[in-house]
Amino acid sequence: MNLEHIWKLTQPLLMGAQTTILLFLIVILLSLPLGFVFTAMVRSRFRVVRLIGNAYINLMRGTPLLLQLFFIYFGLPILPVIGPYLKFGRFTAACIGFVLNYAAYFAEIYRGGLLAIDKGQYEACKVLGLSKAQTTLKVILPQMIRVALPSLANESITLVKDTSLLYAVSVPEVLHYAKLAVSREMTTVPFILAAIIYLLMVLLLTFFFRKVEKKFSFK
Repeated sequence: MNLEHIWKLTQPLLMGAQTTILLFLIVILLSLPLGFVFTAMVRSRFRVVRLIGNAYINLMRGTPLLLQLFFIYFGLPILPVIGPYLKFGRFTAACIGFVLNYAAYFAEIYRGGLLAIDKGQYEACKVLGLSKAQTTLKVILPQMIRVALPSLANESITLVKDTSLLYAVSVPEVLHYAKLAVSREMTTVPFILAAIIYLLMVLLLTFFFRKVEKKFSFK
């Protein structure tokens, strides 16, 4: 197998990688802030809000992402009355499923980061006359992000690999094109090329998070 043929096999995989990267960016941009919303709900002084937040997180973390994708794409449209209004395109359904799922995991990561902050810091900020908003934005959040960054990095790397589940709603991505090429060419080379593409994406993401961790590190 020559280089020209390998490049021919790689081209459709790179097309699939574009879908993977697009989904990754959408999920990160939406699930990170949404996760913080659920963290705030879990920490709310209102019992009903806490119950809703905890129920959501337990539901999304306690059921498989694949099942959630099936439910959103295949299940919602057949619900009585509201079903026809909940029919989404394949990629849109995938984005919704991934965002809702990963928001729950990020919420737990944020909660762990907040628990790691000493309660005395809240009292110190109060003594200094800082408002709740100033305390949260200038003191608590920077420390929470520093503590949560390694877990956020791991979850983001998992997200890159989980994008292979897009096949469940018939969205073509890297693994989809690799399987087609293997069936057509009767060789495992496309799987190796797919592995290299995933590995490169993960390495770039790891490098990015290491840079961010250094920026947030305190001497």
